[in-house]
Amino acid sequence: MAKNIIILGAGGRDFHTFISLFRDDKEYNVVAFTAAQIPGIANKVFPLTLAGSLYPQGIPIYDESELPSLIKKLKVDETILAYSDLLYDDVMSKASISLSNGSDFRLISPERTMIISKKPVIAITASRTGAGKSTISRKIVSLLREKGINFCIIRHPMAYGDFEKTVVVKMNKLEDVDKLNLTIEEKEEFENYLKQNITCFEGIDYFKIVKEAEKEFDLIIWDGGNNDAPFIKPNLWITAVDPFRLGHEKSYPGEINVRLADVIVITKINTASPENVKKTRENVLKLNQRAEIIEASFEIEVDNPKLIEGKTVLVVEDGPTVTHGQVPYGAGYIAALNYKAKEIVDPKEYAKGIFHEIYQKYQHIGKVLPTIGYNPDQLKDLEATINSIKCDAVVLGTTSDLSRYLKINKPVVKVNYYLREKGSKTLDTIIDSFIRKYF
Repeated sequence: MAKNIIILGAGGRDFHTFISLFRDDKEYNVVAFTAAQIPGIANKVFPLTLAGSLYPQGIPIYDESELPSLIKKLKVDETILAYSDLLYDDVMSKASISLSNGSDFRLISPERTMIISKKPVIAITASRTGAGKSTISRKIVSLLREKGINFCIIRHPMAYGDFEKTVVVKMNKLEDVDKLNLTIEEKEEFENYLKQNITCFEGIDYFKIVKEAEKEFDLIIWDGGNNDAPFIKPNLWITAVDPFRLGHEKSYPGEINVRLADVIVITKINTASPENVKKTRENVLKLNQRAEIIEASFEIEVDNPKLIEGKTVLVVEDGPTVTHGQVPYGAGYIAALNYKAKEIVDPKEYAKGIFHEIYQKYQHIGKVLPTIGYNPDQLKDLEATINSIKCDAVVLGTTSDLSRYLKINKPVVKVNYYLREKGSKTLDTIIDSFIRKYF
């Protein structure tokens, strides 16, 4: 008799785990997915076209808060955790809920779901959301372009839209982001690449995505989401570690990324305390003595400093970083301080719509506004919140240009940040060695 299982997820690794291991396995019956972290996925159905012949009705998706009753109602034998960016206490809490309601609890090694590509793969991951992997990715992209390598980006999934229409998503230029009606969270990840006409992929079925990428490109960059492990087996594995969150090297599945990395980049050493940088290095070495360790500054610049100095500003930050990434602020706030803002407005008292819930749920957030825009209503709430605040300018700490698709009633200052390594071991030397080996 088939074993009934529930897969706990957030519209990313859960679907990949299902497609990789369970879709065609008659020994298992996936009775449900649950959704957490990302709004708008619960109450959908993972459709027959993706679920396969064993699931003619598709697979229902429930909110994770319903897990205790679902285990009993659906006679669940095993609960599988398949999403990222969790502290160990959270993992064990989910395990305890499952176990106390009569279901076994299971974690699956990322290596079991890794796709083997015909082309070399560089994976860029992190110990936690907001550790700086996007900045590292931009540096890697710059180095590869200088060296004339034909590469593409395959991005960790963000399954916020129509599942059947996003099995394989390919983007070549900035206009594709608008045509596909992507969320802010997706735009934050893709806009920088697309401005450079770098082809990007995302979607639901990564086996199909990898096959498409292999037809056209000589190298794949896996651009990780949150602190998830790669879906594609890397030939070079780079992990960002954030000294601002000392000890978060031991998170789920961030510790896996640290243990398996070939290169570990300790980021933000110019703004973190020297003691935290030192302790972070010590913590990393306890987990992985094989990896090359690079220390790097994140240099912050803005496009119009005069709009900050001596002014009252609102800071808007990358949403995932300051929500489930659990940091109080990001690059926008640091830029406002560095460029001597007179005052940074606390947006909490001006919160509209979804932002009341966001600030209640994530009480660690500082005097910043996270970019939440998973659907049109949330975009309206973001725009209304920004426009209700009296200030001289908006300091935009996210990489997505909100002024392209929101009507903001005040000047916008865009923040850029660049990686600068300390010492002789750099990403340039790492990439040079990689290219000599594979090209």
